[in-house]
Amino acid sequence: MAELPANLRVAIVHDWLVTLRGGERVLDALCELFPQAVVHTLVRLPGVATPRIEAMQHVTSFADRLPFAQKKHRWLLPLYPKAVGTFDLSQFDLVLSSSHCVAKAALAGPGAVHVCYCHTPVRYAWDRTDDYIDGSSPLLRLARPALHLAARMLREFDLATLDRVDRFVANSQNTANKIQQFYGLPADVVPPPVECDRFAGLPHVPQYDLLLGGLVPYKRADLAVEAWRLMPERQLKIVGDGPERARLERTAPANVQFVGRVPEADLAGWYAGARLFAFPGEEDFGIVPLEAQAAGVPVVALGKGGALETVVDGKTGVFFHESTPQALVAAVQQLDRLAVDPDTCREHARLFDRQAFLNRMAAIVADALQTPRRSQRPHKEVP
Repeated sequence: MAELPANLRVAIVHDWLVTLRGGERVLDALCELFPQAVVHTLVRLPGVATPRIEAMQHVTSFADRLPFAQKKHRWLLPLYPKAVGTFDLSQFDLVLSSSHCVAKAALAGPGAVHVCYCHTPVRYAWDRTDDYIDGSSPLLRLARPALHLAARMLREFDLATLDRVDRFVANSQNTANKIQQFYGLPADVVPPPVECDRFAGLPHVPQYDLLLGGLVPYKRADLAVEAWRLMPERQLKIVGDGPERARLERTAPANVQFVGRVPEADLAGWYAGARLFAFPGEEDFGIVPLEAQAAGVPVVALGKGGALETVVDGKTGVFFHESTPQALVAAVQQLDRLAVDPDTCREHARLFDRQAFLNRMAAIVADALQTPRRSQRPHKEVP
């Protein structure tokens, strides 16, 4: 691992910390790399993260003190561009942002270096605006013009704060391509960390099919529900929670069970009991298919986005290429005929092991600290 300066003062800026998903897995690894860091986040729900994250020193924004902020954090989105600018980072040598929204706009002090680990350029502002609107309540869909205006304003803020970042790191080549397309900037690629030993420690005893993740519109759990409606002989367990759960659970067939959020310690067991892992949405990377493979479980995934970099079609899983229940059913049937070797899945997941992430991020940060700022111009004043 690259040697980093002693007594380096580090601020880690993470958009919000109200659940435990792929972005928080990255945050946990960054906290391991920089245990002396102070974690800054817009809104925080104490107790929801890993023990390592919980043990860090935390600073939250004014948004965290608003009523119901932890439960309705998405409704506070218009406040976040202002809130992220209120963090006082002047005492730090390194600002390391973990960003899928506005964390990349954190303003480092004079002479400090800002490295942004970008999970994605803001989805609801750039390329997935309609996905979020169409998956929301009918009332919000009626407000489509206003929501598109808000998305345009967020895009303008996103571009206006680019000069606050010295170096971009993308979670996938797919995301690096978006950074080049939307920002006109290059990015290093460092895939998120997978704790392979944790998920490989239990015997694989297939009993059901599994979907695991946040139940938000773009993840397309609705597509899986309709596909398993066409396969009544199979059982689908959906682990996770989110705004889509109530709507989906009302109409789901009897062979689809919503488990809800489960304790962190139980996740490996859920993977170990799965015949296959369903990944029906398009992600910028998506860490859960690799966790499934680390447990020896093959994946059925939409053949777009980050899944193209994490699943080996015909060896560790099967792709489907149309977002229809019928295409997903056909992929499940194809996977049944393949007889995928669990050890092949585990070996592939090892390519993304946690230590590889730590080594690569340490090298990038060490290099960034030796490189002059990308832009010597004064930071733009952002309204």
